[in-house]
Amino acid sequence: MANKGPAYGMSRDVQSKIEKKYDDELEDRLVEWIVAQCGASVGRPDRGRLGFQVWLKNGIVLSRLVNSLYPDGSKPVKIPDSPPTMVFKQMEQISQFLKAAEDYGVVKTDIFQTVDLFEAKDMAAVQRTLMALGSLAVTKNDGNYHGDPNWFMK
Repeated sequence: MANKGPAYGMSRDVQSKIEKKYDDELEDRLVEWIVAQCGASVGRPDRGRLGFQVWLKNGIVLSRLVNSLYPDGSKPVKIPDSPPTMVFKQMEQISQFLKAAEDYGVVKTDIFQTVDLFEAKDMAAVQRTLMALGSLAVTKNDGNYHGDPNWFMK
């Protein structure tokens, strides 16, 4: 990761538009679902875009989320005993979540890029992916979804 200075001109305008797409209310709903789906052991993030990003950044919470949507014995993502501390391991964990989400049925166009989360480039894209995953889980109605079905569209 290169150190990046402040954005200027068109880059700043583009980043500003991306950041405006982030929805704080949607964040609250997604946090409630993730905690209901995975259990209280995943904890809760600090409020706001940065807190949400830090909570998801190492990929462990996301991996637990996607694994919880599968029946026991067929978990698609291996979760390490201790959370990864090295950058490439964290990014690899996020990539495993993205692959598992796609295998679950999330459309490729709804899936964020690893850097969108890891560098907080586009947290709205992360929200879109989680919404697509939740909507799919409600639609499948296979007994693995936990939470209020009204949180997501069918």
